[in-house]
Amino acid sequence: MRKKLLLYIFLALIFISGIYILLISVYPKMAIFFPIFLFLILTDAYLWNSIKNKIFCFNQVVKKLLTALYWLPFIVLLGFVVLSLFIPHEALMTKFSTYLLGVVMAVYISKIFPSFFLALSDIFRVVGCVVNRIKAKTSKSELPVGKRITRSRFLQNLGLISGGIVMSSFILGIVKWATDFRVIRQPISLSGLPSVFKGLKIVQISDLHLGSWASNDALEEAVGMINDLQPDIVFFTGDMVNYTTSEAFPYEPILAGIRAKHGIFSVLGNHDYGEYVGWDSESGKARNLNDLIEFYDRLGWTLLRNNNRVIKIGSGKIGVVGVDNWSVYSRFPSLGDLDEATKGMENVDIKLLLSHDPSHWEHEVLKGFNDIDITFSGHTHGFQFGVEMPGFKWSPAKYLYKHWAGLYSKNSDQNREQYLYVNRGLGNIGYPGRIGILPEITLVELV
Repeated sequence: MRKKLLLYIFLALIFISGIYILLISVYPKMAIFFPIFLFLILTDAYLWNSIKNKIFCFNQVVKKLLTALYWLPFIVLLGFVVLSLFIPHEALMTKFSTYLLGVVMAVYISKIFPSFFLALSDIFRVVGCVVNRIKAKTSKSELPVGKRITRSRFLQNLGLISGGIVMSSFILGIVKWATDFRVIRQPISLSGLPSVFKGLKIVQISDLHLGSWASNDALEEAVGMINDLQPDIVFFTGDMVNYTTSEAFPYEPILAGIRAKHGIFSVLGNHDYGEYVGWDSESGKARNLNDLIEFYDRLGWTLLRNNNRVIKIGSGKIGVVGVDNWSVYSRFPSLGDLDEATKGMENVDIKLLLSHDPSHWEHEVLKGFNDIDITFSGHTHGFQFGVEMPGFKWSPAKYLYKHWAGLYSKNSDQNREQYLYVNRGLGNIGYPGRIGILPEITLVELV
């Protein structure tokens, strides 16, 4: 028995090491998620060890069926890892595979809850066993033969119920909430705002991730909602695609239908540079980015890459500044150059900045660019999971980003209020759904 256990441990270590080496070689930027992957696999094994005896009570056919269903998500996950050795990641991640992996993710996260409660019951069982043995020795009596301290049925049932609720929520997040678009109206008060700009309507969208959309209908609905707002200006704050520009081509006619009185302005996000693709050559990667630039030209959107545009409305001037992706985290591109982007912007009434990653605001904008009135960002998606209600807002995104959703403000050294608005995103990446943090179209009105 001991040799068998050691063999299992040895094989598990080889398997885990192999997965890590594969991840480093094929998807080096994803290696940061390896501890999460390892945790989920260990949780899977622990839960199986806890429930397998109940499954083995059934006849052979039912037992094999339940065993196969339990391990199917793991087999699917392993299959994707193996296929990635032979098929480029961007070709492997079709719409079908995106949603299949989303269901697999939902199953794995759902397994965490029963595993947690079963772990609690195991702890209680061990502690109870130790206490009883101490009592038995103290009283110089023996525990009754065959007597066992079983897991608390309450904890078992609680684990199963919570796992079922989580699983249902994740499925609903895919089939319903992923396209439950919300318009968030956000007035922003700027001191000294020229009267010609009062009531100016700016619509912001972000993080389309077109490679993850299941149908054209949902995007058409979102574009209709944008146009219904009759925006003066539209801002898109990056991440048009997941991996390659080709993901955007089927949606070109739909996006070309967005209308704004004074233009549509956009910047690049971390996914737009082709950083998550194993390119055969640097020229292929450069061509992919050039295809995206040409795509923006065909849409009629103004792509800002460390430069700016001035919008004249009556006697007033709005400076719209856009930077390439800049992030405080080294795993994301940091190509933004605010010094270059703000050249020639001295004689404008208000300055608006488009910068994909919200960490840029605190680490650069607030420190050296006190004349930027509002920064528009995206990137976080609000983690696509969280709770938002009046007076309370929480998401795992807050542990990665100080500013992760909604409006933030700070007084500059010149006693001037500077704002940051972080859009929750319109599309999805990774998990193809949303729970609690719904896809957002922002309407900012200057007052």
